[in-house]
Amino acid sequence: MALNYPFLTYFILLLVTITRLIFTVGKTEQWKAPILPELDIDNISHKLHDDPETIQMASRDYGHLTHEFPLAVFRPSSIDDIVTLIKSSYNSFAPFDIAARGQGHSTHGQAMARDGIVVDMASLRKQRNGVAISVSKDPLMGHYADVGGEQLWIDVLHATLEYGLAPVSWTDYLYLTVGGTLSNAGISGQSFRYGPQISNVHEMDVITGKGEFVTCSSQKNLELFHAVLGGLGQFGVIARARIALEPAPKRVKWVRLLYSDFSAFTKDQERLISINGRKQKNALDFLEGMLLMNQGPINNWRSSFFPLSDHPRIASLITEHSILYCLEVAKYYDEQTELNVDKEIEVLLQGLAYIPGFNYEKNVSYVEFLNRVRSGELKLQSQGLWEVPHPWLNLFIPKSQILDFNSGVFKDIVLKRNISSGPVLVYPMNRNKWDDRMSASIPDEDVFYTVGFLHSSGFDTWKAYDAQNREILEFCRDAGIMVKQYLPNHSTQEDWTNHFGAKWMKFLERKHQFDPRMILSPGQKIFHKKLQPVF
Repeated sequence: MALNYPFLTYFILLLVTITRLIFTVGKTEQWKAPILPELDIDNISHKLHDDPETIQMASRDYGHLTHEFPLAVFRPSSIDDIVTLIKSSYNSFAPFDIAARGQGHSTHGQAMARDGIVVDMASLRKQRNGVAISVSKDPLMGHYADVGGEQLWIDVLHATLEYGLAPVSWTDYLYLTVGGTLSNAGISGQSFRYGPQISNVHEMDVITGKGEFVTCSSQKNLELFHAVLGGLGQFGVIARARIALEPAPKRVKWVRLLYSDFSAFTKDQERLISINGRKQKNALDFLEGMLLMNQGPINNWRSSFFPLSDHPRIASLITEHSILYCLEVAKYYDEQTELNVDKEIEVLLQGLAYIPGFNYEKNVSYVEFLNRVRSGELKLQSQGLWEVPHPWLNLFIPKSQILDFNSGVFKDIVLKRNISSGPVLVYPMNRNKWDDRMSASIPDEDVFYTVGFLHSSGFDTWKAYDAQNREILEFCRDAGIMVKQYLPNHSTQEDWTNHFGAKWMKFLERKHQFDPRMILSPGQKIFHKKLQPVF
């Protein structure tokens, strides 16, 4: 309902904003925001924190490119706390922005809330201490896990493995929250076969921008269900997700093959992902690809794979061809399928056009494979190289235009600039594994590629990578390549309209239905809120 003292509340908001500006400029005195007691939420006001250290934490993310200072950080101890906070904003004369922050792994401030409230989902995870992951079975849907949106995928993995089960779709990095990846899509090398993570959700509990707690699925409140999945946090905070589970394998046969010809590389990738039935025993379980170039190490932080003894001859090939393309595939197995896995891999790779003698294999545990990025992260942390700028660019490219992209970007822009210092991923996915009713925006073609420039830089050099990213996007626009950004970073309404294409009007309708006062996830910069009094 509306508050009793709208003018006073508005005055206090103005006062807080002025105080905030003083704090931002001077950064010498701690400030105390008087707004929240006036908003009738005394029962949770003690969970708001505005000390400089907390504010600084919420004003930065993994990208270290954008800094937006919130008024305060909210540390909930229950889902009800988040409901109360959002409902208070919605019912306020002047609603305040709210952003849910999981691990802060965004790169352009998407989980920030300038002069608003950042909800620290990590504090909720600590309060719940693992009890927010439970495994059950349904006669129709089979095994599933009910998981709090604040939980990390690495914890979901360990909790479900205790039952011999696991989700089938992952991200390359597992120290991300469930709510965070489901708000984007959640992609990795399993996506060609099992779809993104958003295609493997049965049900969710969502707190909308009105402060309503709603259970939704493809059968119940389906409009909200489809809106939230891939919805960039615009329609609600994910409190719980019901994730599909299947029997977990024990081990992984992991193979990398090197190519010098991009056309052969993509042709082989497309052939392999055409075998993609969830129950097809002869299908791969994982397929990705990456570039090897002179600028970066042969083994990067995502995994150490190639034997040191082979580094000189791989380096010689890179010098000869400027770029090598590495095809990375994996097949899962357990005790029952162990005897057949080598033969199955042999059949799948038969006839592929990789460079003879440049094929490499590893045999690792399932957990080691899924958590392969972690060791690289820990190494970089120990060297002080993890908390640095990450001017990333992630794209979806239609299959019909990927050769043009290689010629104009990989072989031209990237080589000429000669600055790439992190992994560059390139691998295809099948559109029929995605649900077009969901908010995520992807190319229209049956097969499309994801390309990820996962750069790391110094604090004084990131602008060069940002300039390269802009040049790549300009090239795509001028060449007519129908690119879509994944983890999008747009600043104008026109860009967002183009990003969502035919989905834009539906996206607008859903925003007005579920977050009409435009409270949630302001850091995405999709909407500019106008003052909308509630009477």
